[in-house]
Parts: sequence; C-alpha cells; structure tokens
Amino acid sequence: MKRLMLGLAAALLAAPLAHAALTTGATAPDFTAPAAMDGKEFSYKLADALKKGPVVVYFYPKAFTKGCSLEAHEFAEATDQFKAMGATVIGVSRDDIATLDKFSTQVCASKFPVASDKDGAIVKAYDVPLGLLPISNRTSFVIAPDGKITYVFSAMAADQHVANTLAAVKAWKDSHKG
Repeated sequence: MKRLMLGLAAALLAAPLAHAALTTGATAPDFTAPAAMDGKEFSYKLADALKKGPVVVYFYPKAFTKGCSLEAHEFAEATDQFKAMGATVIGVSRDDIATLDKFSTQVCASKFPVASDKDGAIVKAYDVPLGLLPISNRTSFVIAPDGKITYVFSAMAADQHVANTLAAVKAWKDSHKG
C-alpha cells in the first residue's frame, strides 16, 4: 500500500502542470492570511500591500524542501531589487504558521513574509493546486496596485521564478512612469 501511495504521489508530481486558471488581466483574488516574517506572526492583507505598489505573490509546495528553500533564498536575495522598484513579495504555502515562523528566518532570511494557507482557500482562489495533493504547485503572480494580474509563471523548477518576476515588475514599472 505504501508503494502504491508513493507511486501515485510521484505520478502526480511528474504530471505536466496545468497553467494557472488566473491569467494576465484578471483581477487577483484578495486575501488575508496568517503570515510570518522574521519569526513574528501577523495578519497579511493583500489589499494593504497593493496600496504600496505591485506585489509578487508566489505559491510554493512545501517549506524546507529543496526547491522551495532554493526559491525562497533567491527571493530573499532579490528583495532589495524588488523594493527599489516599489514592489513587495509574499510567499504562500499550505504549511502551518509554526513551520512558517521558522522558514521565515532560517530560509527567507527575514527579508519577506510567508503566509499560511492551511485550509487551501487561497490556493483554490488562485487555482494553483498540485493535482490532488494538499499542496500548491509552484506559480508566481505579479499583481499591479489596481489588483490586476500583470504576469503569471507556473513551473515546478524553482530557478526561474525570481528572474521572471523581477523582469515583469520592471516591465510594469517602465510602462507606468510619469
């Protein structure tokens, strides 16, 4: 039975990802979620973050896994570049808040918040589940201050999300000068 379950999980992870249902130009679902930054918990509100500028909302499957740790570390290293363009970053996973307290300091280097979507409501609203598993796929959204999605990138490989979202934020900023 255990082999069957592991085989099923491997098949689901290896299956091609469907593109996120939310596309460029769609209105991003607003959300409020428990979050952690620098090991401190707070209530994250997307609407409040958008008042300050564009927001990169990136979904990742599971804290402390190899790909998710790599991606979070890269977002942490790029935080100053996002800030220079007036953008902020929020990572979202189905991990519990206690796990994210640790992840926010140990992997995210206390540079950006990570939100807990324990019940999967945000994953569902953004349509980014990973098959039938109780985790999200790896999808990044760039959301303009007006709440419209300006960029979507979905790929399980963690190595392109930061560069792609930085370029998308720069493109948005360049088109909104003046």
